[in-house]
Amino acid sequence: MKDLQGKTAFVTGGAGGIGFAMARAFVNEGMNVVIADVDAQALATAEAALTGANTQVMAVQLDVTDRAQYAQVAAAVEERFGPVHVLCNNAGVYRGGGMDNVTYADWDWIMGVNVGGVINGVQTFVQRMEAHGQGGHIVNTASMAGMVTSAGLGVYNTSKFAVVGLSEALRTDLQARNIGVSVLCPGMVRTRILESERTRPATLNPDSDQAEQAAQAHSVVMNMAMQTGIDPAEVAQRVVEAIRNNQLYIFPHPEMRDATAARFAAIMDSFDEPDPERVAAQERFMAGLLTPGKD
Repeated sequence: MKDLQGKTAFVTGGAGGIGFAMARAFVNEGMNVVIADVDAQALATAEAALTGANTQVMAVQLDVTDRAQYAQVAAAVEERFGPVHVLCNNAGVYRGGGMDNVTYADWDWIMGVNVGGVINGVQTFVQRMEAHGQGGHIVNTASMAGMVTSAGLGVYNTSKFAVVGLSEALRTDLQARNIGVSVLCPGMVRTRILESERTRPATLNPDSDQAEQAAQAHSVVMNMAMQTGIDPAEVAQRVVEAIRNNQLYIFPHPEMRDATAARFAAIMDSFDEPDPERVAAQERFMAGLLTPGKD
């Protein structure tokens, strides 16, 4: 999508951090912007900060794990702005601690928001985007934690690896429909992600002193690391560029290149040398499978 002016963007987790920065960047591009967030107070503040530009801003309270609410919000957005062209599945939560200390409630909360929220966004909007036929772009927020693992991030790693795989598959499925897909994989960004517990549902309280102690200990380290984070506005500008260039991966932190390369090198080194006869047989099979008119 080269021309963003006059188009409509829908951003989950849009009341703060990277989501708010993306919303502001889209406003600056002349887009109509919908910010969706579960935090009503933060949403009101964000809407006030964005209002007054030449474009229109709509704020909607949304729990991305609630599919019925998602459908209602999508209908309201289309009634006001018409088709959605850019979907940013950005809402996410964080919980640290070793995988030997986490609880089922931790798994359900993190996976429900970080993976389920992306799935619900895709399910809600992809067919709508296909139907309007004007093209579009989807940005799914993963993390460098979706590329490399770290101690104490196991549940978060799992959720973000899932978002990367989902995005790669979605791009393949939508490439013929003029809908691009990007997966955003930032490192440390100065946001409130470490304060995610403020929006955690009481029904998913871990109710475990051991899990809580492990999470708090890990948060001390993460809070120190957060001081090295970049401004969300830098990430948002990379997102705008990726949409224009239909770029699959968005890596705002080049310093993570070596760690990622080491992981990929370990993967490649674990493969056996290919058997030439097997490769030739597979190529013959695929040629026959893909040649029109052959059974």
